[in-house]
Amino acid sequence: MGAPAPVGDDRLVVAHGLGGAQDLPIPPELAIVGATAALAVSFTVLAVAWRRPRYADPAAGRPAPAWLQRLVESTAFTWLARLVGLFFFGWAAFAAVLGQDLLTNPFFGMVYVLLWVGLVPASLLLGPFWKAISPVRTVNLAFAKLAGSDPDTGLRRYPERLGYWPAALGLFAFVWLELVYPYSTELGPVRLWFALYVAAMLVGGAVFGSTFYARADPFEVYSTMVARMSVWGWRDRTGASGIAAADGRDGTARELVVRSPLANLDRTPPRPGLVAVVAVLFGSTAYDSFRDASAWLQLTQSLDRTLAIALNNLVLLAFCVVVGALLAAATAAYPAEGHPRRALPGLFAHSVVPIIVGYVVAHYLSYLVQTGQQTVILMSDPLSNGSDLLGTGDWSVNYWLAYHPTFLAVTKVLAVVVGHVLGVVAAHERSIQVLPRRHQLTGQLPLLVVMVAFTAGGLYLLFAA
Repeated sequence: MGAPAPVGDDRLVVAHGLGGAQDLPIPPELAIVGATAALAVSFTVLAVAWRRPRYADPAAGRPAPAWLQRLVESTAFTWLARLVGLFFFGWAAFAAVLGQDLLTNPFFGMVYVLLWVGLVPASLLLGPFWKAISPVRTVNLAFAKLAGSDPDTGLRRYPERLGYWPAALGLFAFVWLELVYPYSTELGPVRLWFALYVAAMLVGGAVFGSTFYARADPFEVYSTMVARMSVWGWRDRTGASGIAAADGRDGTARELVVRSPLANLDRTPPRPGLVAVVAVLFGSTAYDSFRDASAWLQLTQSLDRTLAIALNNLVLLAFCVVVGALLAAATAAYPAEGHPRRALPGLFAHSVVPIIVGYVVAHYLSYLVQTGQQTVILMSDPLSNGSDLLGTGDWSVNYWLAYHPTFLAVTKVLAVVVGHVLGVVAAHERSIQVLPRRHQLTGQLPLLVVMVAFTAGGLYLLFAA
């Protein structure tokens, strides 16, 4: 992600490269050893005390207050969320089309900070946030109403074999734009990327209906996946269950419930492309730290610019491929009852979601809090002409996190460790559901080794950035 760069009035704007070591006054060796020990202890405790599935009951959860369910299912609430999404989209388009090509243009912060990073806490707290506010869903709904068609069905059935592959490609396209494209802070290319995104989403929604957004919209798939770590879920009267209406409504009477995030996570559908999605998200976050390491910076700065760009492209791709390959190899090491080996990576891919969330917190917490505030300030001046259209132009950024480096360091390390521990728990639950009894513990060892490697490598990169 981009580190803030100072401008003349002491404000911050989005540029590239978020540092890490300067606000982590904890010995990296201590953090890595402690995190590895935490994973080993967690696995040992699970092996002894957790021998039966705990999240297999689809009716699990406590009913939410009736007034809350009425609120979230009301037409007024639904359209309020849609209007929020349309306002965000419209304001970003206003700044992108009519604003100046300057780093102070709020379009960059709205895209790289509020949308990309802010999507994680919003989805953790509220459920599938992007689905609720998605401007492309709203525009598709409007077109369908004008045409007298059903926005949920489209013209053709979405091919099951595609699964989440379009979303994985879209996510990779976005992280490529953000992390390795040399003109990622120029208005033209970013504006073009989102124009192509909107066009693809509207065409796909018209052809395949709402299922297209649930499977192919990179931001909705990301948001819904993170939302599986929220406490909100739905269950219907027949016992079927899902997370916050993530897969759409089927007309069944539903009940809003509060339950363990791990129970929601366990219900992640193992569709094609799920491994690719988690590999892109995890691999790109790791690459974001790697590219800021001093040794890598020295190497790329010593090379010809074209060669350095090509090398960064290859390394980003390699990070994503390696994460996916390690996950696939570790989860397919042992046979499962009733499941071919090729299906096992998809069955276990959900266990990487807590790790992704942990790394997002570790890498982008201070970036979101501080540069996010700056973006809200800059949004009041979308044309960079000194206007204050939203009344936020005279706000100031609170740098509390920057002034408390120890708190920030502990929070970041804990985020990585807790994310991996929850990943181990999720993988253990899935192992005792699908692996033969004789392999329920040994079958987890390859994935545990991979998670230990992810932990050590992630913390090393966090400190090296």
